[in-house]
Amino acid sequence: MERINKHGLEVDSQLVDFIEAQALPGTGVEADTFWTGFSALVHEMGPRNRALLARRGEIQQQINDWHKGRAGKPHDAATYKAFLETIGYLVPEGAPFQIETTGVDPEIAHMPGPQLVVPITNARFALNAANARWGSLYDALYGTDALGDLPKAGGYDAERGARVIAWGRAHLDAVVPLATRSWTDIDGISVQDGALSVELKDDAQFVGHSDGKVLLQANGMRIEIQVDSSSQIGGQDRAGISDIVLESALSTIMDCEDSVAAVDAEDKVVAYTNWLGLMKGDLSESFDKGGKTITRALNPDRTYMGRDGKPLVVKGRALMLIRNVGHLMTNPAVLDRDGLEIGEGLMDAMLTTMIAMHDLKREGGNSVTGSVYVVKPKMHGPEEVAFTDEIFTAVERALGLPQYTVKLGIMDEERRTSANLMECIRAAKSRVAFINTGFLDRTGDEIHTSMEAGPMVPKGEMKNAPWIAAYEDRNVDIGLACGLKGRAQIGKGMWAMPDLMADMLEAKIGHLKAGATCAWVPSPTAATLHATHYHHIDVLARQDEIAAGGPRGTLDALLQVPVLEGRNLSGEEITRELENNAQGILGYVVRWVNQGVGCSKVPDINDVGLMEDRATCRISAQALANWLHHGLISREEIVDGLKKMAVVVDRQNAGDPAYMPMAPGYDGVAFLAACDLVLEGATQPSGYTEPVLHARRLELKAMT
Repeated sequence: MERINKHGLEVDSQLVDFIEAQALPGTGVEADTFWTGFSALVHEMGPRNRALLARRGEIQQQINDWHKGRAGKPHDAATYKAFLETIGYLVPEGAPFQIETTGVDPEIAHMPGPQLVVPITNARFALNAANARWGSLYDALYGTDALGDLPKAGGYDAERGARVIAWGRAHLDAVVPLATRSWTDIDGISVQDGALSVELKDDAQFVGHSDGKVLLQANGMRIEIQVDSSSQIGGQDRAGISDIVLESALSTIMDCEDSVAAVDAEDKVVAYTNWLGLMKGDLSESFDKGGKTITRALNPDRTYMGRDGKPLVVKGRALMLIRNVGHLMTNPAVLDRDGLEIGEGLMDAMLTTMIAMHDLKREGGNSVTGSVYVVKPKMHGPEEVAFTDEIFTAVERALGLPQYTVKLGIMDEERRTSANLMECIRAAKSRVAFINTGFLDRTGDEIHTSMEAGPMVPKGEMKNAPWIAAYEDRNVDIGLACGLKGRAQIGKGMWAMPDLMADMLEAKIGHLKAGATCAWVPSPTAATLHATHYHHIDVLARQDEIAAGGPRGTLDALLQVPVLEGRNLSGEEITRELENNAQGILGYVVRWVNQGVGCSKVPDINDVGLMEDRATCRISAQALANWLHHGLISREEIVDGLKKMAVVVDRQNAGDPAYMPMAPGYDGVAFLAACDLVLEGATQPSGYTEPVLHARRLELKAMT
C-alpha cells in the first residue's frame, strides 16, 4: 500500500487520487483546505471517539459485574434500574422540548411512504433504489405472490392478468373512489379542458395529467393511471388502462454500513464513487440482460399539466440519504499522526458530506432545500449523539457549509439509546430529521448488554418479549412528544422476506397503524406494494390519535431482561435453535468474507430466502454466544453444528460459480470467521460482528 502524507495523515494513494481528481473538483473546496480540515477533524475528534468507546466498555463491565454478583437471586427490577442510573447508563430526563430542525425536504417532513435501504457499493442496486420512486403496480402484483400464488413459467397468463387488473380496480375503488360507480364499470378515462371524464367522490384527488396519463393522489401519495389501448394490456381493458403506476419509495438510504463489506481504501473508494455519481446525477451502470446490453441511469423528473393549468413537476427519484458507519470501527485507508487507523465514521462524515456538495450546487437534484441527510447507526446514549452533532458541525466548518446543512438520522438500535431516547433527540435537536427502530441490532445489544443475567429466550420468542413492544411504542411516542411530526421521519424496520409479498401486504400495514411515517422494504417491488398501505392509512392523522392517547410503552417494560425463567429447554429445542442460527450465520458470513457481499438474500434452514446483513448476523451470533456462556451448549456442540450447517450452506450455494465450499475441510477463512463470531461473541464490543468480519475479510484479501 502506497501512502501519501496529507497534513499529518498517512492516506492510501487510491483514496488521495479519488478525492483530488474526482470528488473535490466542482465543490469549490481546494485540496489543501480539505486536507487541513480533515486532519483537524481526525486529530481533535479521534481521541474523543476512543474515549467514548472506552466508556462503553466500562459501563458494560459494571453491568456484567452487577449481574454476576446477583447470580441465582430473583431479578430486582427497581434495584437494577437504580443501579443503571448510578453508573450513568440511564440519564435524567429534562424538560419537554421540540426539535428545531429546519430546511427539511417534504419527503422527510410531510410525506409518509416506503423507504429502501441499499448497499452503496453496488451501483446497479443503488440506481434501482433511487429510481424506485415510481413503480408499476401491475408488474408488482403479477410477478410476486401478492395475489396468493406465483406466476406460471412461460408467456403472459391472461387469467392472471385479469386478476391483477381486478385487484388494481378494487384498490382504486377503495382509495380514490368514483362518485357514483366502480372503476370496473368505466369505459375510459381522459381529461378534457382540464376536467376529468369520470367524477371522483373527492375531486381534490385529481392532481394533473399528461398524454395518456392521469395523476391522482391518496394521502399525498401519487397514483398515475396510464391509458394506452394499443398496448397488450390496455387493448384488452374496457377502459384502455394499461397500467397503474404508484409513487413508491419516497426515500432511500444509500448504505455505507450494515449492508456492505468495505474494509480498506479500495472498498471505500467504490462506495464513495457511487455516492459521487448519485450526487452529481451522472451515475450509470451497464449490464447484460437476455443477450442485450442495458444501461441504467437516474430517472428524470416527471412532468404533468396540473389541474390549475400550470406545469407540474414531480420528482422521478427517491430522496437519498447516506448511512455512515458507527463510532466503533477504524479503517486502514488513513492513519493519523501516531500511526493509528482513524475512525471510519470520521472519514465517512467528511467524505460523504463533501461529495454531497455537488448536489447542493445543482438544480433539480436530490435535496430541494439544500440539505444533506446522514443516517448515523449504533450510537450509545446522548453523549454519543452529541458527539456526532459536533462532528458534523466541524465538517461543515471545514467545508464552508452553513451549520446544520447536514441533517441527522438517529438509529434507535442500541439499548442505551432507546432507554434515553428523549435525551438523544435533545442532543441533536437542531439537526435530527429521522429516528428509526432496528429490531435486529437492538436485539443483539439486548442480549449482549445482559449477557451475564442468564440464558436468553430463543430468538424466535424474542419478538414477544415485553421490552420489544415498549421499544417500538416509545420510539413513536417520544418522537411525537419531541415534535418530529412535520419536521422528521419516525421509522420502522425491515421486512426481511423479499419473496413473501402476500404476507408483507397482510402484516406491514401495522407499521402505519403504529404511527411510522416510513418503514423499510427490501426491494423496489416491495416498495410499490407497500405504497398501497399509505393510500389506506393517513399516517399523520394516526400520529395525532396516538399523541392524544398519551404515552404507551414504559421504561420499566423496556428494561425487562428476556431471560429464561423457571423453564428448561429440551435437547431438541436447543439443537433446533443451534442449527437455525448456525445456518444463518454461515449463509451470510461465507459471502461476506469470501466475496465481499455485505447484504444478500440468504436461504434459511428451510430454504426460505431472507435478507441478511450484519444486524441479522449479530443477533444470531449473540444468541448462541449467550447459550454457550451459560452452558446450555458446549464449544464442541457449536463447532459440530457449524460443520453440519456448512454442508447445508454449500448445497444451497452450489449454483454459484464464485462460491468457495466450506466442507469438508472446515478450515477456510469464512468458516473460521463464523466460529469466531460465536465462540468469541461474549467478549466482542457490544456484540458487534464488524471486528471479526473485517479482520477475516482483510486476511482473505491479503491471501489473493
